[in-house]
Formats: sequence, C-alpha cells, structure tokens
Amino acid sequence: MKNIVVLDGYTLNPGDLDWGALEALGNVKMYDRTPEAEVLSRAQDAHILLTNKAIINADTIRQLPQLEYIGVTATGYNVVDIAVARSRQIPVSNVPAYSTASVAQLTFALILELCHHTGLHAESVRAGEWGRSSDFSYWKTPLTELAGNTLGIVGLGQIGQAVARIGLAFGMKVIAYHKHPDRDKMEGVTFVDLATCFREADVVSLHCPLNAANKEFVNAALLSTMKKAAFLVNTSRGPLVKEADLARALAEGVIAGAALDVLSVEPPLAGNPLVTAPHTIITPHIAWATQAARKRLMHTTAENVKAFLGGAPQNIIN
Repeated sequence: MKNIVVLDGYTLNPGDLDWGALEALGNVKMYDRTPEAEVLSRAQDAHILLTNKAIINADTIRQLPQLEYIGVTATGYNVVDIAVARSRQIPVSNVPAYSTASVAQLTFALILELCHHTGLHAESVRAGEWGRSSDFSYWKTPLTELAGNTLGIVGLGQIGQAVARIGLAFGMKVIAYHKHPDRDKMEGVTFVDLATCFREADVVSLHCPLNAANKEFVNAALLSTMKKAAFLVNTSRGPLVKEADLARALAEGVIAGAALDVLSVEPPLAGNPLVTAPHTIITPHIAWATQAARKRLMHTTAENVKAFLGGAPQNIIN
C-alpha cells in the first residue's frame, strides 16, 4: 500500500469527522500541524502528500524521490509549487466548490451584522441597558435596510453567484465586476467595470481569486470612490486589500464599515492595523469551516486520492 502523509489535518478535522475513507486507501500518517522546518522530514517516505496550509515548495518536491501525488485539502493551491510538481510529473489536485454555500452564508452574516450590529445590541441588553431604558426601544448604531440598496460583487464565480442570489432575495440591486461576463451571465445581475462597482455599491463583497495582478487592488484610491455609508466585505483572500489603507479609511470615515473573514497574514501579526480599526468586524477565517462543508472537503479529498490510485486523477490543477 502507498504511504499517505497528512501534514496539517487538524483544521479540517479537529475530531468531529472520520478519516476512515482515507485510511482505507493506504498507510496514513497524520499530523495535526507541521512547522515549515519539518515538512521535508515528515514527507520523506510519502508517496501521497496532503496539505492544507503547510507549504510544499520547489526544494521540498525535488528532495522527495518517492513522491507521486500531492493533494491540497482546500480550493486555493498557492502553497504548492505547481510548476516543479509538473516538471516531476506529479499530479496536484484540489477540492473545488465544497464551501460555496457556507461562504455565501457567512458573507451575509457579516453584511447583516454591519447593518444591525445584533451582537452589540444583545450585549447591551445583557448589560442591563434595556432594563434601565426610559423607552421601549433604542439603538446604539444606525440601522441599515438592505432592500433597494446596491450589492456590488467582485468575482461572479460559484460563490459570487450564490451571494448574488441571496442579495436578490433581500430585494437588493446586484451589480458585478467579473472577467467572464459572457460566460457567467446571471438573471438579475448587471455587469459593470470595477470603478462603477465600487462607486455605486452600498455593499461591496469580494469573491475573486488572488493573483499577482489584483494583490492589494483595494487601496486608498479605490476606497475613496465609495459612498461614505458603504460597507466592504472580504471573505475571499486577505491580500486583495491593502490593510493600512482600509484601516485609515475606516478611521477617517471614508466608508462606514468593513467585515473581514481573511487577512493578509493568518493568524494576524501584532500591529495589524485592521485588528483595532473602528467600525470593523473580523472573524478568524471561518467561512469554509461549517461541519457540512468540511465533510464535503474530506470526502472529495479521499475521492481524489482514490481516483489517483485508480489511474484516473481528478480535480487536477497542474
């Protein structure tokens, strides 16, 4: 049987799922987490190497003569040197679309929290403010109704489309900036250029992959074109946003608020300006992590390995 090494299995399965389908396919060695300095030693005997965030770089791949297959237990695959794997004829696969519903759900959870600050108001009741109030009702922040407002989506792939459907159900006007408008036409969605998307939207939500061309494209110049009452939401990739610029925009009232599930470095480094920025909600990269999504992720990971062993690799990205 093949040796299967999982470099960082804990975030996918902290104990509430079953590795049985994968364990049936080979001799599995499981690590909760693998520091960068230990990737090579732990992968030394692997025929099949699985990673989520542990980096498998060019030097590592070159020093693993037994390695036959790399599986990424995620959709994004920037942790693997794809070109070197290809040169070694090592297939690399990922798991697409497993978290679409969950990411769309958290996107709107963040939008709704920006609109109503339910956590803040619930805590004020717990602290006794309602009991001491002279009025039957009060609110500590402006409250925003979504119906009739404009949702701007950057990237109308599967997740962007799911977010668009929810926005339409809330009665929002939906506009989108997307590289493939002809291919991905969607009823109720109007395609616009990037400048128009940011200028006209009351909520801008990012759902595009990260690449060299769009790193930190959300910067001071683009933020300055948004409405003062607008919100920015990012459940995609942290480096899409120039964090210092966004923190300054929030502090200076350039926009009304931001909600982020991703940052440029995770966990955040000390001094990241967004962690303490006003009018900001940050969650610890949890959009993908519902149990239902992680079950799909684990199932497809095992199916990817099974397909490779059967001679017909699937979800190949290189």
